[in-house]
Amino acid sequence: MLDLQLLRSFIAVAECGGFRSASERLHATQSTVSQQIKRLEDELGRSLFRRTTRSVALTHDGEALLGPARRLLQHEEDVRHHLIGPRLSGTVRLGAVEEVASSVLPPALGRFSRLYPDVRLEVVVDVSAVLIGQVDRNELDLALAKRPWGTSRGHVVWREQMVWAASETFELPPPTGPLPLALYRGSTVSRVAALEALRRSERPWKIVYTSPSLTGVRAAALAGLAVTPLPRSALCPGLRALPEVRGVPPLPELEFVVLTQSHPDAATAEMGALLAALAPTSGAT
Repeated sequence: MLDLQLLRSFIAVAECGGFRSASERLHATQSTVSQQIKRLEDELGRSLFRRTTRSVALTHDGEALLGPARRLLQHEEDVRHHLIGPRLSGTVRLGAVEEVASSVLPPALGRFSRLYPDVRLEVVVDVSAVLIGQVDRNELDLALAKRPWGTSRGHVVWREQMVWAASETFELPPPTGPLPLALYRGSTVSRVAALEALRRSERPWKIVYTSPSLTGVRAAALAGLAVTPLPRSALCPGLRALPEVRGVPPLPELEFVVLTQSHPDAATAEMGALLAALAPTSGAT
């Protein structure tokens, strides 16, 4: 039977897209994760990853293994919690940014509810700055948010490239023309990154649409009114990532982090551990 720890490392590398991020998720050294992947490949007699100096990608055999490996680990953890896990109760107040609220979060909430049916969940969806403030004021127990630039708070769950999202029919203005932008309202992580990249590039720009929600900025991009900065997994049908062309500056990676109270109770700690194992689902990538 395959070693479950080797499968955990395999899933982490596949979901994180590299050994460094996987080692951070697993709280292990990068060399340990590399050795575990090699052991798994040796046991199976198959290569699971294509490695280059710049990227790590699943091979055909790796893609075939990923689904069964996830199901096996989830089944093992469900059995373990059912037989020996703590019987938890109380309330967990969770905050999440909209980019994850409709993708990776619902399955995680459903699984948590099955494992801990006596725990009540209260969920708030908002932008990162609001959620982090609510954690600080003890209005939330934990939050899954984008890490603000220049800070080191929270446990990194995954890193993800930001892209300029535009409709399939959007025509990029010439370099001398202003780039129309659809941005979150207020000083959000995505807005700050986009405007800073544009200022460094000296590309002219103009904000033509603002919204407090992901739905709003995506609607503006889908209508062809503007481009909007999004994590790649937040692309949806009808939106594409603009290629790296002259006059459109590249955007940085986002860090999605879990932030918790200083002394979380057992139910909050379990939710935090579950969130720490998440990874983004692809949109229209």
